[in-house]
Amino acid sequence: MTRLTRKLPTLTALQTFESAARLRSFKEAADELGVTPGAVSHQIKALEAQLGQKLFIRQHRGVQLSAQGTELHVTVEAAFNNIAVTVGRIQSSGSDMQVTVGATSAVSSLWLSPAILRFWREHDDTAVNQLVSDTRFTGIDPPELYIRYGRDPRSGLDQRVLYRDTLVPVCAPSLASRLGRLSLQQLAAQRLVHMETDDANWTTWHSWFQTLGHEGPLNTGIRVNNYTIALAAAEDGAGVVLGWKRLVGPLLERGSLAVLGDHSINAPNRFHLISLPEQQLSPAARQLREWLLINL
Repeated sequence: MTRLTRKLPTLTALQTFESAARLRSFKEAADELGVTPGAVSHQIKALEAQLGQKLFIRQHRGVQLSAQGTELHVTVEAAFNNIAVTVGRIQSSGSDMQVTVGATSAVSSLWLSPAILRFWREHDDTAVNQLVSDTRFTGIDPPELYIRYGRDPRSGLDQRVLYRDTLVPVCAPSLASRLGRLSLQQLAAQRLVHMETDDANWTTWHSWFQTLGHEGPLNTGIRVNNYTIALAAAEDGAGVVLGWKRLVGPLLERGSLAVLGDHSINAPNRFHLISLPEQQLSPAARQLREWLLINL
């Protein structure tokens, strides 16, 4: 056993953690993994003991990730997805009925993964591999399909509009209830969760407020460089985050987040489904692309 593997948690513990983190429920994770809720709880407690950190905040109705849990989930999810891509390529070697689709961690967990599960119910003979990355898919070997906010500036790609979202402030329901309807000036004084990214397409709090005509100062709040972590911070009551309303719809529906007030703007850019040129797409990629365009 290498020095690296001696430091790693067991695969069972990581699989259990990933399922519980994605579903925000020990019971649902147990159902997915085919074990008891007690077994899930035991694995999570052992993992927390090994790391010396609380990964979940236990609540009456499910669980929420702590800051450390969110950080670990982003890494574990990306690692598992990369492993799945490689395994899928090996298993499907020589077969046209496989496709890799890329997305950011937030788009993958909130939107793409549930969509792929629905796709599989109709096309169980097609292997779909997910490549999760919060940087742009600009390498020499990009996935056949990927989802991007805004157009890809490179030429020769097939770029289909999925939808245009609405940008609204979102936060923990308890905070939304306490604050009620705020003026733009009052909202600007709240603790804001700022996203730091080199993606020029990303809409920041500053540009959101400017679009609505507010030129005053903004609360410096907290800064993160990953949208999944930004959403988790808002869920924990750490502040108000700028929410892509349709994208975070699952979090709004299950009550993890709530829209704060009634200020909103249309997102400057649209979400696009981007693919290699038609002649370079496999039959599986064409099948998934058309299904996504119809069903999303």
